[in-house]
Amino acid sequence: MADQRPGQVPVASRGSGTESHEDLAAPLGRAIAGNGWHLLTGGGAGTMTATSRAFADMPDRAGLCIGVLPGAEDSGGSPDGYPNPWVEVAIRTHLPLSGAAGTGPDSRNHINVLSADAVVALPGSAGTWSEIELALRYQRPLALYDRPPGDSRQSTAAAAAGAPVFTELDEVMDWLRLTL
Repeated sequence: MADQRPGQVPVASRGSGTESHEDLAAPLGRAIAGNGWHLLTGGGAGTMTATSRAFADMPDRAGLCIGVLPGAEDSGGSPDGYPNPWVEVAIRTHLPLSGAAGTGPDSRNHINVLSADAVVALPGSAGTWSEIELALRYQRPLALYDRPPGDSRQSTAAAAAGAPVFTELDEVMDWLRLTL
């Protein structure tokens, strides 16, 4: 079990930057907060906002909502929409790549994955898939949380690589407790 010292970032939530998948993201955010863990996301829209909002709205939580933000080309700042309003600690990077280029050396996804003690991936597209690839490459504990039957393209591929795919929040939380 990981040492739960202050400042540690145990749980990273990954998922779509455009769709909220509120039915999965919000309960996950509340459950992470309810366990006293920190939440790490990419700090943007979609599932990142839905998970962050639910996490931040939990009363008496101990963890922080942390966002690792992409760099905007040519400006030195973050792109529009970053960070979302619920990010409490914004880690600004100079790394602009994401989406299909998310495994490249100029992507913040490396920081997101390597900074987490466990990664929970929600439905997403190319950016989420790149984070799943990195979690597998860096041998970070990875689970997918998907709608039944849990057979999306990314769930099928991750399961083939040995990552568990869960369709119930209780299963995800049991896995996190065992992993952390």
